[in-house]
Amino acid sequence: MQDADKFNKLCSKFDCDMDLQSGKYYVDAKSIMGIFSLDLSKPLVLDAGTDDEQKIKETFADFIREE
Repeated sequence: MQDADKFNKLCSKFDCDMDLQSGKYYVDAKSIMGIFSLDLSKPLVLDAGTDDEQKIKETFADFIREE
């Protein structure tokens, strides 16, 4: 739960849209309730509405797992 809260707070610092995808489901990553509606035991994909990929990677480094 602490990781989801930390992730949500990081997303809220961005002015762009931030969506999380789990399979066929998408939720607003700035919504803590949306995050908790997903199966957090499975990998999630963050779709950030920004071209600054480096800033996203740096901000969310603790959550990124390369496959």
